[in-house]
Amino acid sequence: MVRFLFRVLSLLALCVGVVFCVIDAIASVSASQVIMTPISEAWIETHPGSLMTLEELVVGRLGDGAWLALRDVVLPQPAFAAMLVLSLAFWMIGYKKPSLAGRFAA
Repeated sequence: MVRFLFRVLSLLALCVGVVFCVIDAIASVSASQVIMTPISEAWIETHPGSLMTLEELVVGRLGDGAWLALRDVVLPQPAFAAMLVLSLAFWMIGYKKPSLAGRFAA
């Protein structure tokens, strides 16, 4: 059941990553230059209050240094790349290894 949940989360993250990639591709073609939307900008456009809530949570539990590292390292990354990496991580967590005995073993 948990593997199924992680596989579904992987599929959803993959779909969102592809949507972000298509949006960036369309914006890049229309502007005649490469445009990659950072996570922070996509997050603020989607739900601005939750980013402030995340900041309060991280500062309250981990301190200012953790928030500064998150803000300076993670949030400027392209949104499509972050979602694709998240999708890969969820898929790896939900992956079921094939049986060592083989497909037709009893």
